[in-house]
Amino acid sequence: MTTQDRRTPARLADQRALLFDLDGVLTPTADVHMRAWSRLFTPYLAEHGVDPYTQDDYFAYIDGKPRYDGVRSLLGSRGIDLPEGTPDDAPDADTVCGLGNRKNAEFTAELTEHGVEPYPGSLRFLDAAMAAGVSVAVVSSSANATQVLRTAGILDRFPVVVDGLVARQDGLAGKPAPDTYLDAAGRFGLTAAECVVVEDATSGVEAGRNGSFGLVIGVDRGAGADALRAHGADVVVSDLDELVHELPEPATSTA
Repeated sequence: MTTQDRRTPARLADQRALLFDLDGVLTPTADVHMRAWSRLFTPYLAEHGVDPYTQDDYFAYIDGKPRYDGVRSLLGSRGIDLPEGTPDDAPDADTVCGLGNRKNAEFTAELTEHGVEPYPGSLRFLDAAMAAGVSVAVVSSSANATQVLRTAGILDRFPVVVDGLVARQDGLAGKPAPDTYLDAAGRFGLTAAECVVVEDATSGVEAGRNGSFGLVIGVDRGAGADALRAHGADVVVSDLDELVHELPEPATSTA
């Protein structure tokens, strides 16, 4: 199979499962995360007298990564070295885990106050895939994935959810390692080649490439189409609604 073949959206019709990232793919919780990270790092970086936090920092150092990895990466970009701490650290602890836990508290407050709904185009694509008999899963670095899916009213659509809590419990490396996506494929009894990775983050499409998945779809919500392709996306769209016509026809009963 050639590289050109792999970049064809029509390959969707040959795949048996869709493995969706959550934030920025199914729901606009990336916006909630971005506000929460800004609430954390804007004052923190100002207190340390380093370059201020910007939206570009989110895409360059944080987007798609497990929370503590995002903290570590952003701090490293500013030359700040903190003790690692432990996941039990209080949110006011000046450690990597403490800052990560503070960010999680900010995220929960934002989600509770504003709620979240699925992207309409993503919901149409998801429903069309399910009608065609394609298996679907969520693979998210977030420890809040189940809460977000429930708030968005789509938790019951996903028999498999591999999130940050599952990754920590099972010792799975976070994106850009392919481990969480491979774990989701395995729960369906499928190989990577039979599955599609759907991502909006460069670290996520890189995970799809690193795992040799059958197709890697990038959804450009701000990372940039060129960046998504450079990190491993075979196909890039601005909305998943663009790909509904590439899915198999709805499954029909023979009863």
